[in-house]
Amino acid sequence: MIPAARISAAIEVLDDIATRRRPAPDALKDWGLAHRFAGSKDRRAIGDLVFDALRHKNSSAAVAGGDDGRSVMIGLFFHHRGLDIAGLEKLFSGDRFAPEPLTDDERATLASDALSSAPDYIRGDYPEWISPNLARVFGDNVVAEMQALANPAPLDLRVNTLKAEADHAASELTAAIGRAPERPALSTLCLRLPLEPGTAEPHIASTEPFLKGQIEIQDLGSQLAAEFAGARPGMQVLDLCAGGGGKTLSLAAAMQNHGQIFAHDSDRRRLAPIHDRLTRAGVRNVQVRTPRPNSDVLDDLENRMDLVLVDAPCTGTGTWRRNPDAKWRIRPGSLAERNKDQAIVLASAGRYVKVGGRLAYITCSVLDEENTDQIDAFLAANPGFSVVPPQAVVEAYEQESMNILGPAVRLMSNGLLMTPLNSGTDGFFVSVLTRNS
Repeated sequence: MIPAARISAAIEVLDDIATRRRPAPDALKDWGLAHRFAGSKDRRAIGDLVFDALRHKNSSAAVAGGDDGRSVMIGLFFHHRGLDIAGLEKLFSGDRFAPEPLTDDERATLASDALSSAPDYIRGDYPEWISPNLARVFGDNVVAEMQALANPAPLDLRVNTLKAEADHAASELTAAIGRAPERPALSTLCLRLPLEPGTAEPHIASTEPFLKGQIEIQDLGSQLAAEFAGARPGMQVLDLCAGGGGKTLSLAAAMQNHGQIFAHDSDRRRLAPIHDRLTRAGVRNVQVRTPRPNSDVLDDLENRMDLVLVDAPCTGTGTWRRNPDAKWRIRPGSLAERNKDQAIVLASAGRYVKVGGRLAYITCSVLDEENTDQIDAFLAANPGFSVVPPQAVVEAYEQESMNILGPAVRLMSNGLLMTPLNSGTDGFFVSVLTRNS
């Protein structure tokens, strides 16, 4: 397919997403099934266009003066990809398979610099209704923070120290994919592969280092969140919302396979991948507690845990780099529902922490309503718990890892916040509490 034809296809997909209010992957899959002549490179290029347009939907629409797929695509190429009017006219030519030519109104709007006076939610590319929530966290810096959250994310890998040293894993990965990973300053165990425009991500799951269990796919923010929890060899640990086991594996490596981890999730389907992952990673100290009907599979753990980790259900606002269509599908009711879920899981988690033990609360959200507010509410209802000072959490990590976090992590009233702008990670919040009585 010629570039102009790919743009026409992306416009069609964007209109389908808007009309039917459906996830972008579903719309792209249906388009591919209906246009089987499109090869894998074409489908990938169309997908890249669609996701880029969704990352920058508000600003692109404002630049071009409309909110349909055509306007968003015009604004994307003009404002975010740097094409001038002449360049746009070569793509929007009206030739066979190409979008219709630019109209006089479209040219006039492009020349008007509509973004200069646009509100923050337009320039920052996020839903208008969530503006007060984001302004509460970021204040005058909200546009810069949200623009960073609209950029594509790199592919981060965690070195599994149960199977390999970091330098060895990096060397093995370089040999496997033909390019050397970057080594972010915040962690010696993170291997980073920045996105290369126009090329597909390497298929890490088929490489020797992955198959040998030397590396795991995990965002650096998620890696750091697990480290901040403070798991150590010999501990008794409960990963209460373990899901597929990403943080369980991190905890096991930090504990060097000594002690015991209990991995649980309320949805047995989310737990399904964990067994194969544990085997591949060489983890031997994890007991999976799969939920059973009419049975409390965790009742023997009450008041026994040195550490309870809560990777809480949340809106996922911190992952918008990876899921740009999710930010346009989120609704105010979703936030309210997640707040209820978070309160329930936090109350449950407190039951398992022993006196002197820790509770680590983690979300992939940047919203205070899911982060600091939840911790304040929990502390008000549970006076036997107190916050480990965020600065102390940072210092403990720096001393243990020999990495310096500095301004990469924002110290909140009762936790730590990581964002793409400051830490180069997804958005993550971490609060560590201790049980005093």
